[in-house]
Amino acid sequence: MKLSLKIAKVLVQLINGESIPNSLAKSSLIDALVAENIIHRKGKHKKSLELINEKELHTYLANQLQIKDIYGYISLKENPNATRAESTKITTNSKVSKERAFKGFLVNSYNSITAELNNNAIIINPQKGSFIFIYDYESFKIPKEVTVVGVENTKNFSQIHKQKYLFKNINPLFISRYPQNQSKDFIKWMKSIPNNYIHFGDFDIAGIGIYINEYKKHLSEKASLFIPKNIKIDLKKGNRERYDKQRINFKIDDIQELKVLDLIELIRKEKKGLDQEYYIETNSQR
Repeated sequence: MKLSLKIAKVLVQLINGESIPNSLAKSSLIDALVAENIIHRKGKHKKSLELINEKELHTYLANQLQIKDIYGYISLKENPNATRAESTKITTNSKVSKERAFKGFLVNSYNSITAELNNNAIIINPQKGSFIFIYDYESFKIPKEVTVVGVENTKNFSQIHKQKYLFKNINPLFISRYPQNQSKDFIKWMKSIPNNYIHFGDFDIAGIGIYINEYKKHLSEKASLFIPKNIKIDLKKGNRERYDKQRINFKIDDIQELKVLDLIELIRKEKKGLDQEYYIETNSQR
C-alpha cells in the first residue's frame, strides 16, 4: 500500500479539521483507515470523510507505511532534488522495507500443542512472557481439533493464561492481530487449513468492524465472533465515550450471524463499548 501525494494532502486537510468529499479521496489507504475507525465516512449519497483520531492516524502511517512525518513526506514528494538523507529522516525506502519485512505471525498457547513446521514436529508451548513467531507459515500445520483464536489486543495476547476460563470448551491456539501488516499471511494460512477461527476483540462497533472487514469476509463460515456469556451484564460497565466516537463501517444487512446482530443491538441499547482487557482475570474471581 502506497501513499500518493494527493492522498497525503487529503490527510493533512482532515488533520486540520476539514471535511472532505469522498469522491476526492478514493484510495485503498482511505478504505483501510475507515475500516480501522480512524476516519469516518458519513452520508448516504454525497459521502464525506472526517478524521476521528489524529494520534491513531500518525501511528498507522508510522507502523504500516514507515512515514514518520506526514508534512515532511509531502515536502519530500514535492521536491525532486531531495537528498537520500532527507528521505531517510521522513520515511523508510519502500523497496528496502519490503525486502526486510518479516512474513508470518505470532502464536501463543497456555496448552502444549504439537504442530508441524517444515515436515518436523514443533511444540507450541511458549514460556510465560514469550511468544513463538511462525515465519514459514505455508508449512505450518496444527491438529484439526485445535481452534484458532485471533486476539486484537496485545495485552490480552500476552496474558492469555489469565483468560483460560473463557475458553474451557475448546483447545485454542492464539494468534496476535499485531503486527497488523502480517494479517494477509494469517488469512492465507487460515484458508489452507481445515480449522475453525474465533475472533476475540473489543466489544464495541470498532471491534465488530474489524471482525467483519478483516476476517469474516475472507474466512466466511469458518469464522465466528467470540461473545462472552455475561456480555449483557458486563457491557453495562463499558465506556460511553468510545461508543459516541465510533461509527459503523460495515453493512448490517449483510450480517448472517444472529449473535453478532444481537451484540450490535445490545451495544446500541447500552450506548457503551467494552474493552476485551476487561476479561483478563485479576486476583478476584469473576
